[in-house]
Amino acid sequence: MAILFAGEDRSEIIEAQQESQNRKQEMRQIKFTEEEITQLKYESLYHKHALVRRRMQALLLKAEGLSHAKIGEIVDICPTTLRKYFDTFLNGAEAGRVEALKELKYKGKPNRLMEKKVEIIAHLEENPPATQKEAQAKIKELTGIQRSLPQVREFLKKTRFVVAR
Repeated sequence: MAILFAGEDRSEIIEAQQESQNRKQEMRQIKFTEEEITQLKYESLYHKHALVRRRMQALLLKAEGLSHAKIGEIVDICPTTLRKYFDTFLNGAEAGRVEALKELKYKGKPNRLMEKKVEIIAHLEENPPATQKEAQAKIKELTGIQRSLPQVREFLKKTRFVVAR
């Protein structure tokens, strides 16, 4: 039951409801092959990147015939994002439609410590730190780059440099 506000006409509400119904009926029709459904099932569970898993889940739900609103609710995405997933899938004919969903365009920020890796590791090998906190201080002293202890640990782990805790 619709509530009328001052100045509203019942015909406006009926028109808006019909428009909404028309949009629901215009839901995109996408045909999936059995191979694509199998791929979507696998990648929605096992792909290493959470964003790709979410894309696969959304398309898998579409293949199962769920409404766009229900898919958005389950996967927790807005309608615009869902349409982008569908567009990516439909436009990915060359590399494979499921493969197109795996493409990540986010590049992230460059790791400034990794840019100076050779210099940092050479300095730490010459002057071995006793603790990770000491390594953190030496890196800041050498490069001027201040990083948190977990970030320094991750850098040392990636470069395979071992420091006592």
